Amino acid sequence: MEKSKVYYTDFRAKLGEGLPTKFKRLIKEAGIGEIDMESKFVAIKMHFGELGNISFLRPNYAKAVADVVKELGGRPFLTDCNTLYPGSRKNALEHLYCAWENGFTPMTVGCPILIGDGLKGTDDVEVLVQGGEYIEKAKIGRAVMDADIFLSLSHFKGHEMTGFGGAIKNIGMGCGSRAGKKEQHKNGKPSIDPQNCRGCRLCMRECANEGLVFDEASRKMSVNTENCVGCGRCIGACSFDAISFTDDAATKVLNCRMAEYTKAVLDGRPHFHMSLIVDVSPNCDCHAENDAPILPNIGMFASFDPLALDQACVDACLKAEPLPNSQLTDNMKQASFCDHHDHFENTTVNSEYKSCLAHAEKIGLGSREYELVTIR
Repeated sequence: MEKSKVYYTDFRAKLGEGLPTKFKRLIKEAGIGEIDMESKFVAIKMHFGELGNISFLRPNYAKAVADVVKELGGRPFLTDCNTLYPGSRKNALEHLYCAWENGFTPMTVGCPILIGDGLKGTDDVEVLVQGGEYIEKAKIGRAVMDADIFLSLSHFKGHEMTGFGGAIKNIGMGCGSRAGKKEQHKNGKPSIDPQNCRGCRLCMRECANEGLVFDEASRKMSVNTENCVGCGRCIGACSFDAISFTDDAATKVLNCRMAEYTKAVLDGRPHFHMSLIVDVSPNCDCHAENDAPILPNIGMFASFDPLALDQACVDACLKAEPLPNSQLTDNMKQASFCDHHDHFENTTVNSEYKSCLAHAEKIGLGSREYELVTIR
């Protein structure tokens, strides 16, 4: 397969040109103007951030993308689908209030905001996965699939299960309806080490499916495997390394399903993708908090190929020096530290992302081979 082009620029700003303007210049250089957007509905998929988390992308970047779409004659809207877990985004009303509180309004971003799978997360369509091995028909938010053109705007950061969250996770997991998210997560089940469990119940607050049971006598938590959907939220909530996945293949299966959901979203229509490596928190923006960044701010990336984009962002991150006073460097100081020679796996040992990239290439989502074009 021919190398895909990935365009990159850093976060240095010249006098008279702010970062949103530089971002516009990047995506124009990357060829977004090649897409015929005249009078077309254009979905811009992004994450509005959970309430309490402040590492999500600023609305200024979303506005930059919407402005370019309107310049090209398109009719943009920002979108995301409801979450499977409890929090501020599990239905459209709470989701919109969360977006507004985090600064995303039609006035600040220059376009409407639509929740892709409707009021209760049930408004989805089944989309055939061409070449899928794990998913026959993906359950995607209806508004996402109704759009003529699909753009993704991703905050590239760490993730407690999938190693990192980039374009593929933003699209595949993010565009799945609540039923679609459950389908992607459903195999893996965590286990809890009673010796490490402190009985703090923080994990219980993150479970939306009664998958955790607290024993008052022992003051320990356990997993109800009948109810657990394997979403992994409890792992990110535990500060004592008490929770891990018992099925080593669970994350790999999740990664493969996520790649196939991404393919379902993109096949058959124009698409374009952008990722910003900034405020690289160790966990997903779905958390109601964010830890200190594990890596420095690196830059802005854009490509027509979401797989090449993720690979380029991974490569840039692995070349960077870890930041002090972070989860990554704290782990590296531990006597039991085992160096995986990978910043994301060193940050969260149970995480894994390579299977996602490999499967995405296998099913024809894109190419891991890329040419990096630097824009000054």
